[in-house]
Amino acid sequence: MKTLRSLKPVTTTALVALIAVTLACGYSSKATPPVAGSMPTIAQLSPDSATAGGAGFMLTVNGTNFGSKAVVNWNGVAQTATTYVSGSQLTVAVPASAIAASGTISITVTNPATPGTGIYGTGATMAETSSPMDFTIN
Repeated sequence: MKTLRSLKPVTTTALVALIAVTLACGYSSKATPPVAGSMPTIAQLSPDSATAGGAGFMLTVNGTNFGSKAVVNWNGVAQTATTYVSGSQLTVAVPASAIAASGTISITVTNPATPGTGIYGTGATMAETSSPMDFTIN
């Protein structure tokens, strides 16, 4: 029985050490929630219309607060071929298949969410999407 009693201090010490290591590794309920990101705005589309059945083209979106990873959304679908030109301009290649039929397309820009850094996730931002601007297919 002496060996079991002599293990009690070792077990207690091991438990205390495990708790200390867990706390030192950053386990905490103090995570920082993401804050609002930069809200992009669209000022102009160029061109602002196309002819149904026409050839594909390059759409230029001018505005403000475009993040370097911003994407143009064509009727709510993110266009992975979005190119960041500057904080006020994005371009995207629109294929002929996207303008095969006449109608009105909603164009928006989304600045994606960014993850936080550090043990509490500070600096995280939420995704923000601009108000829509209509693109007409005649």
